[in-house]
Amino acid sequence: MSTSISMPPDVAFLTGQFSGGNVIKKVTRCGDLSGVFHDLTAWQAIPADTPVYEVEMLDSPQGEGELYVGMTHLHPGLVGDEFYMTRGHFHQRREQGEVYFGIRGSGLLLLQNEQGEARLEQVSPGSVHIIPGNTAHRLINTGTEILSALAVWPTVAGHDYRSLAGGFALRVTGHEGKIQAKDVQNG
Repeated sequence: MSTSISMPPDVAFLTGQFSGGNVIKKVTRCGDLSGVFHDLTAWQAIPADTPVYEVEMLDSPQGEGELYVGMTHLHPGLVGDEFYMTRGHFHQRREQGEVYFGIRGSGLLLLQNEQGEARLEQVSPGSVHIIPGNTAHRLINTGTEILSALAVWPTVAGHDYRSLAGGFALRVTGHEGKIQAKDVQNG
């Protein structure tokens, strides 16, 4: 009996780029992030077609037990005093978790439960982040280069952006080289 050996897709860990396999790509631009940044005037001053982040994911079978593998590439930048960030979301199926792996760059992972309790984790090359079910999550680039994070999540998880229409409980800002997390309720 002869067994064939197939070549799976791979990722270049220095750049976070996938090769092989069927890769789906999506670009999120500044104009797509209405309501995400606190300073509306600063957000409107940035051209709407300015890329903020790209997501690449391997096309995967759908259904229970199946997984997506994807890479987020979040550009450096500020909107007013807030760092560039992803939209952030809960999963539609709240019980579904996710795992992030820091690949390059530096930033933060903002995690928030359904009661509005938020916390931050430092993202850097080699960091591992276990995102439990019932937890919203958002990447924030606090560095000067692209922040790339590899993610693995169930294909059945879905995305729920509506539950965060009012935003996260924390805003992460940068001023004169200092990073600050501000409670949205208290300024």
